[in-house]
Amino acid sequence: MRTLSVARLFEDQHQELQLEQLTESLASKREITVSDIHRPGMALMGFVENFLPERIQILAQTELTYLATLSEPDVRAAIDRLFQFEMPLIIVCKGLDVPPYLLERANAAEVPVLRTSQSTTPFIHSLTLYLDHMFAEQTTVHGSLVDVYGVGLLFTGRSAIGKSETALDLVERGHRLVADDVVTIMRRHGDVLIGTGNQLLRHHMEIRGLGIIDVQSVFGIRAIRLQKRVEVAVDLREWSAEEDYERVGLDERRTPILGVEIPLTQVPITPGKNITVIAEVIALNYLVKVTGGYSPAERLNKHLLEIMKRKSAARQWVREDTE
Repeated sequence: MRTLSVARLFEDQHQELQLEQLTESLASKREITVSDIHRPGMALMGFVENFLPERIQILAQTELTYLATLSEPDVRAAIDRLFQFEMPLIIVCKGLDVPPYLLERANAAEVPVLRTSQSTTPFIHSLTLYLDHMFAEQTTVHGSLVDVYGVGLLFTGRSAIGKSETALDLVERGHRLVADDVVTIMRRHGDVLIGTGNQLLRHHMEIRGLGIIDVQSVFGIRAIRLQKRVEVAVDLREWSAEEDYERVGLDERRTPILGVEIPLTQVPITPGKNITVIAEVIALNYLVKVTGGYSPAERLNKHLLEIMKRKSAARQWVREDTE
């Protein structure tokens, strides 16, 4: 299970989220383990059955206004109910003041308290985006990721099959390289797969016989992207007479990545075959299916079946026309 320390969160986001430290330390007994947040208003009022202590707790105007209506003993009782749980972090929104007793209990329980000047809703949105990124499932794939006509094509295949050369040819034709050799893929927002490059390699490519090249330096800033959604997998493999390759396109193959299935196209490599043009057609065909809402192969198959039915009806009419 992945974890995130409060100190790391503060270091990464204190400027963007306008965070300030209210407690003596950022050390927490419980690290952050989930990307969800929680508003503890009901717990402050006394209902703790559905309290979620593993989440970051957000105190905003609603919670603090409620505490302001209580007497000092009741404020202490409400805060004590909150601190019967071991929480990773409390964040106060809108720059509001907090009861001194809350900071006293937080210091004693080693629960850091931060404050932001941002409004509650946009702050929660920004914080959740950061946490989603930090806790996203991820994997690495040996291949090349290229943005072709706005479609993320992930080229896979054995070493030296021609993945990097295909990607380089696509870049030369005006498409954009995302990553080569090592592609890091993260699952975001349900079924969205986002691919990025290795931080060390950046947009460098290894071309056998040539060596390492810097794509940005050679082709310019328009030839690269920092990240791209992975939408279609293109598996490059040597031609084999025994292999049953798809020739019509009615049976769409799919491959799972982090539990998300995406279309898979297997492209056999033969001498003289223009893989780059085929890759462009794969991207365009995917766009036709997504934006047009139909499959060209299915439409052609339906058209051929209709022609066969009409011919069959015509032949029957000719046989029965005996005058």
